Amino acid sequence: MAVTVGIDIGTTSVKAVAVDDDGRVLRRARVVHEVRMPGPGVFEHDPDLAWRAGVLAAFEEVRQGLDVVAVNVAAMVPSLCAVDADGRALTPGLLYGDARGGAPSGANPSESGELLGFLRWCAAEAPDAVGFWPAQAVANHALCGVGAIDSVTAMTTLPLFDFTGWDPAVCAEVGVRPEQLPAIVTGTTPAGETSDGVVVGGGTIDAFGEQLVAGADHAGDVFVVLGTTLVLWAVVPDWVEVPGLWTVPHTAPGLTLVGGASNAGGLFVNWARQLAGDPDDAEVAAANEPLPWWEPYVRGERTPLHDPHRRAVLHDLAVGMGPGHVVRAAYEASGHVLRHHLDLAGLLDGSGTTGQRAQRLVLTGGGVRVPMWPQALADVTGLPADVVAVPEGGAVGAAYLARAAAGLEPDASGASRWASTDRRVEPDPAVRDAVLARYASFRTRAGTVDPS
Repeated sequence: MAVTVGIDIGTTSVKAVAVDDDGRVLRRARVVHEVRMPGPGVFEHDPDLAWRAGVLAAFEEVRQGLDVVAVNVAAMVPSLCAVDADGRALTPGLLYGDARGGAPSGANPSESGELLGFLRWCAAEAPDAVGFWPAQAVANHALCGVGAIDSVTAMTTLPLFDFTGWDPAVCAEVGVRPEQLPAIVTGTTPAGETSDGVVVGGGTIDAFGEQLVAGADHAGDVFVVLGTTLVLWAVVPDWVEVPGLWTVPHTAPGLTLVGGASNAGGLFVNWARQLAGDPDDAEVAAANEPLPWWEPYVRGERTPLHDPHRRAVLHDLAVGMGPGHVVRAAYEASGHVLRHHLDLAGLLDGSGTTGQRAQRLVLTGGGVRVPMWPQALADVTGLPADVVAVPEGGAVGAAYLARAAAGLEPDASGASRWASTDRRVEPDPAVRDAVLARYASFRTRAGTVDPS
């Protein structure tokens, strides 16, 4: 049996799993860290804690007593900090959506220019920095002494990455040198080895790792990550462009993903729960009761609105409603956002350019442990929801890529064999009319999408 470790640097914690040849989780760890929001538009980590110390601690915890052959780190994109010669942070670690990256764009992450904004800011704050690294590079340096990223992560930095390396002209434009940026390893090439000979992969993007092992590999699947960010990708057979949404290639040949990322994930839901006094699940109202409804834009919105200035608003709150009604509405708001994406792409009625209809949801991420959240998504969309058996999909996908880095797999194409489903959640027909009435109010208030 070959054991590999996958590590996922998330917004609020580092997750790690040790898995065997068949993707069976042998051990798991979670190291919590702070996400700092000290002012408007600020969204950052302490890189030395979240990207370095947390990674090392999680790795050591899951590898104890196991003969680990390889490790690989996944993380969110974009992220960036300035580092010194020892790989220690000289600036905060800027995270996706931080205002220091510039105004958000309707383009997908690889075309938004957000990373360039981060780089300009870090270069101005730490002009003598040895390097400017994202989370994956900081973690890899901690593990093997090499500040490297993989080519998939590099692709999200366009136009800084020119498909072969760092573009010198773009580097000069933002005030850095190519050698200050992380090394790029291609394909399954390792970044290096730990001091005791464990192969270290080049890293990956968290959502890419999740996708590899979710099993959402057929046209009509809708892949949803219930994490701090709500990530949603519908699988379609052809390339489509939908105003406000992103389109990217699927890992499976001949398929495309259309969707994006919303702030109506755990960041919003947990905030709403705390605002309501965090009632017990038994106190949460039923979906067929009269409920308020949320505009869940607690820190603006990404797709499909691309508006950092929107804020959360609670509508139709009435005497007789309490914390349980507010919390139920928060979970339902995630469903409203998901359905909004699917409606824009014409995937619920088949009116999109491909004629494809959504057939099922495939749910992963820590939020699947909260039963009312998958149920809310199923109720609002009217689609059955298959919940993955292992919520730490980003870490599991990274562990599969670690196998490829160690030469145990030729590439990532076989990762779907690790996909497994824990349960299926069916939409409740008894709540359909009430849920759709609230969704109609949400759509009216959310307004139209500006394709610019």
